[in-house]
Amino acid sequence: MLKKYDVLVIGGGVVGSAIARELSRYQLKIGVLEKNPDVCLEMSARNSAVLHGGFAYEIGTNKAALCVEGCMEFDEVARELDVPFIRTGKVLVGNTPEDMESLKETLRIGKINGAVGLEIIDEKRLKELVPAVEGSFALLSPMSGILDPFQYTIGLAENAVKNGARYHLMREVTGIHREEDGTYKVETSKEDFRTKWVINAAGLGAVKISEMLGITGYKMGGTRGHYIVLDKAVGDLLPMPVYPVPSTTYMGIHVTPTVEGNVTVGPDADRVTDLANYGVEQHNMDYLVEDASTLWPHIHRKDFIRNYAGIQPTWLDREGPMKDFVIEAREDVPNTVNLIGIESPGLTAALPVARRAVQLLVEREKPEMNSNFDPTRKRIQRFAEATPEEQAELIRENPDYGEIICRCESVTKAEVLDAIHNPLGVETMIGMKYRTRSMMGRCQGGYCQMRIAQLLQEEKGLDVTQVLYAREESELFSGRVR
Repeated sequence: MLKKYDVLVIGGGVVGSAIARELSRYQLKIGVLEKNPDVCLEMSARNSAVLHGGFAYEIGTNKAALCVEGCMEFDEVARELDVPFIRTGKVLVGNTPEDMESLKETLRIGKINGAVGLEIIDEKRLKELVPAVEGSFALLSPMSGILDPFQYTIGLAENAVKNGARYHLMREVTGIHREEDGTYKVETSKEDFRTKWVINAAGLGAVKISEMLGITGYKMGGTRGHYIVLDKAVGDLLPMPVYPVPSTTYMGIHVTPTVEGNVTVGPDADRVTDLANYGVEQHNMDYLVEDASTLWPHIHRKDFIRNYAGIQPTWLDREGPMKDFVIEAREDVPNTVNLIGIESPGLTAALPVARRAVQLLVEREKPEMNSNFDPTRKRIQRFAEATPEEQAELIRENPDYGEIICRCESVTKAEVLDAIHNPLGVETMIGMKYRTRSMMGRCQGGYCQMRIAQLLQEEKGLDVTQVLYAREESELFSGRVR
C-alpha cells in the first residue's frame, strides 16, 4: 500500500525543512523525502554558518531580496526555534585604492538591495571592532551575524514534525511518474509514495529531480570549499566574521567565529565534478592558512582541531551561468514547485525561499489554514549553559545530568539520551553530534565517541555493525569490539 500525501517535499535540508514548516501552517498531509539518514549532512551543514546582510548580490534578484528578508527577521526566527544566534556584524577588509572602489560599489549595491546600516569605516574604527585584524579600512555590515546551521535545520524539521509533517529518511528518489488521475507516483530506494503535489528542494540533487519531473535545461557543476576549525582558545580574538574585499564571483577566504566560540578558516574554491567527495588535502589547508593570515594573523597549527569541506554548486541554464534562485511552478508540469540554484545565501534566505515556494502551491490549491500551528520548538537542554543552581536542580530531577559523556563540551548522558530519542528518528553518530555538540571539542570524540555508540546500541536495539557515523555504508564497526 503506497503512502499517500497531499504534498511531498524532496530534500530535507534547510530549505526543504523550511518548506515543510511553512506547509504545516495549512491543513495538508505533508511528507519529506531525504536520501540521507539525517536532515543536515550536505550544503545545510557544510558552510560558514554566517547570516548574510544582502549586500553582495545583484540588484533586483531573488538572492538579494530574500537574503535581506531572511536577515532582518532572524532574531524572531531564532527565538521561535531556539537556535543559537549572535548578530555580531561583519567586516570586509581592504588596503588598496582598488579595494576602496570595490567596497564603495558594494556599499551602493547593498543600499539599493535594502541592506541596513552599511558604512565604510577607517582603520581606527576597524581596530576598535576587531583589534587583531590587519587592514586599512573596511565595509561594516552591522546586521550580519553567526548561527548554528545544524540547530537551525534540525529546528525547522522538528517544528514541521510537531505541526504534522512526516519525514522519511534514507529514501533517495529514483523515479517520478505522473499517473492518469493527475497524481504523482514517487519511487525511492526503499518504498514508493503517492502525492498530489511535488516540491523539488533537493539541493545538490535538484537538477536530477527536475529532470524526473520533466523540467529540463538545467545543469550543475560545483566547487569544493575547504575549512579549518580552530580551538576555542583563540575565539576571543575574533568577535565577528572578517572577509576580504570580494570579487565579482567569490567572497574569498574568510575567518569566522562560531556561536560556540571556535573559529573557522575558509573556504577556498576548487572546481570539482565529484559532488560527493568531502575530502580535505594538506595543500588546501596550507593555502587557507597562508591566505587568511594576511587578514587575521592568529592561525597556528597547535589550534587546529578539525577540517571539513562543503560543495558549492554552480548552476547553468540554456543561456549560461545562473546568477539567481529559481522558484517556479510551471503550467506544463502541473502541481509541482521546482527550486533550482539555491546556493549561498540559501541558509539566510531559507524561510523567505520557502514562503515563495509554498505561496505558489497555495495560490493554486487554496488549502485551509492550520489553526493549531505552533511556530515554536525547544532544543535539547544544554547542561553546560545552565547556572550552577540550575545544574544542581537538573541533577536532582534526573541523575543522568550528573554523568558527563563528553568532557570537552560538558555534554551529559541525559542530553545524549534526549538526542537519541529525537523527533526525526535519527540514529547516527553525526546526528548525536549535531544535536548535543558531543564530539565537537578539542579531542573530537576521542573520549566520548565509544560511549555514545554504546548508548545508541542500547537505546535503539542496534547490533554493533548497524551503528553508522553519518551516511549509509559508514558503519563504525565490522564486528564486536572491547
